[in-house]
Amino acid sequence: MNKLIIIPARAGSKGLPGKNIKNLHGKPLCTYSIEFAKKVYNVNDEICISTDDEKVIDIALENGIKVPFIRPQELSGDKASSYDVIIHAIEHYKGEGKEFDAVLLLQPTTPIRFEEDFKKMELLFNSNIDMVVTVKESKENPYFSLFETNNEGYLTKSKPSKFTRRQDCPKVYAINGSMYLMNTKSLESKNITEFEKLLKVEVSDLASIDIDTIEDWKIAEFRIKNK
Repeated sequence: MNKLIIIPARAGSKGLPGKNIKNLHGKPLCTYSIEFAKKVYNVNDEICISTDDEKVIDIALENGIKVPFIRPQELSGDKASSYDVIIHAIEHYKGEGKEFDAVLLLQPTTPIRFEEDFKKMELLFNSNIDMVVTVKESKENPYFSLFETNNEGYLTKSKPSKFTRRQDCPKVYAINGSMYLMNTKSLESKNITEFEKLLKVEVSDLASIDIDTIEDWKIAEFRIKNK
């Protein structure tokens, strides 16, 4: 399997401005994803940092990674989707005559990853599925503690059930945003939201830290410092 490793790191961020270049325990946040990409890189792979931020480009170069393009403005705003960014990168490399079996998406906001988790993903990946994705078991359960408002304004369970203990409910999982290993053919035929053949690799809470706010940042810094 040859893969295109994409690290999306745009300049703008409302929740935590400049977070991709902000120092987390001694190095820029995006550096964690760059270093991990280099660990799982194979000779037929490409590492693509999709950014519109000159400072991110400088960080990439300092880590020995050439940035193939500057992300277009229309793909750098709040409304640009990850899918659009991925397709843009795929098309760029196609223009250079390079095609890939899979795309590995590494979002900088989840800085802690482990190679053994990626190896599990590789073992699960095959041409008949859409995606292998990292997950964590959700503490909130739609059979027990998650509710929706009905047409009359009353709360009703998201999954109607008669469970009286959360431990008895079916396990449910949350995609943790860390690693997405996607079939390129699936990406070229449909949006990620339309994927149906998904396999999971369950990872630790440590590998599920997702940074969107300053509170998340402080937690990540504490966990990295004390891991």
